[in-house]
Amino acid sequence: MNVQFKKGVLTLCVLVLTLKKDRYGYELVDHISEKFLIAEGTIYPILRRLTKDGYFTTYLSESKEGPPRKYYQLTEAGKLYAEELIGEWETFNKGVDQLIKEGLDHDEG
Repeated sequence: MNVQFKKGVLTLCVLVLTLKKDRYGYELVDHISEKFLIAEGTIYPILRRLTKDGYFTTYLSESKEGPPRKYYQLTEAGKLYAEELIGEWETFNKGVDQLIKEGLDHDEG
């Protein structure tokens, strides 16, 4: 998949995946990688930035598989930001889909 496409939507993916439940970094990488290939190191800078911007709080939780895991929990501001980005994505996606359809449906005759 095109790298520029991925860069633009990773923040949205991270926010959406944390709307319903708190997640740790590798869990996000794993879940997103099921849909399209990403490098593990691409998610952590996004998580740090979103935390710094007040969209996430973090906490540690014990893990049976090793050291404690750092979980990311959306703040109210983070939830609002996620909703805003979802709306922007839906508008953008609809427009791109329409343009693709127009391009593919051109009349040869």
